[in-house]
Amino acid sequence: MDIVGVLAVAFWAMLPAYVPNNAAVLLGGGPPIDGGRTWNGKRILGDGKTWLGTASGIAAGAVLALLLNAVHPAVSGAVAGLPRFSLVAAITLPTGALLGDIAASFLKRRTGRERGAAFPGIDQLDFVVGALGLTVLFAPEWFAGTFTLPILAVVLVITPVLHVGTNLVAYKLSLKSEPW
Repeated sequence: MDIVGVLAVAFWAMLPAYVPNNAAVLLGGGPPIDGGRTWNGKRILGDGKTWLGTASGIAAGAVLALLLNAVHPAVSGAVAGLPRFSLVAAITLPTGALLGDIAASFLKRRTGRERGAAFPGIDQLDFVVGALGLTVLFAPEWFAGTFTLPILAVVLVITPVLHVGTNLVAYKLSLKSEPW
């Protein structure tokens, strides 16, 4: 597979994990997951992690995976190797992405960072680790058939670039209060 094919497969396979955080920002709100509770005097997660945002993000990622499956026959001829999403992968990719983001919020609070504070490296890859980790646990055959070493390498390189770019756009559109 050529580099364009590898890029296309990596982006396609990760789309259900890329969308949930954006959907959570757009569709979230309401009560925070931690209920305002603290641990050692610091919020457990903060107001940015809500039940509605989490549910909306998971739903958006899962629906996107199913839509990608629906258009797969039309586009798979143009790009070889595009995967179809198993039902389990369609759920674990967005769920893992949000669990990774929630875990990063927990780490931010433990390290004294406030909501929205930059946490380089963690901010860009937390959701990737969560998405891939949950998927390898619950859909190992699908994962192994999809995320070859070249695909994983590309995911680890393009994700930070995409993350920074989409956050800048969200900031410019006043959807985020900080550009990271």
